[in-house]
Amino acid sequence: MMSERVTAWQCIGCGRIEGAQPCIGICQDRKVDFVYASDHDEALAQLALARSQAEALAALVRQFAHTTPREGEWERTYRALQERARRTLETLAAGKQSGPA
Repeated sequence: MMSERVTAWQCIGCGRIEGAQPCIGICQDRKVDFVYASDHDEALAQLALARSQAEALAALVRQFAHTTPREGEWERTYRALQERARRTLETLAAGKQSGPA
């Protein structure tokens, strides 16, 4: 989800931000908070990465929760789930390294 961008002018001295619209005489200045678009984009990228990681971990937990080993096969099942968990963690670690800094 991207929010709408508004182009404005920022004073390099005091930091005042003004929109590029002419005043019609009824304006009132109010305190507002802004973030730079690049900071917003980075936050969205980090959010997307976190969601992706959460989905991968949730899939692993679902598999673990819904797996019932066959009689006498609990150890083999456990080891297979453990190996999948290791691969998932390696994938997540690689994604963190190649994602935004």
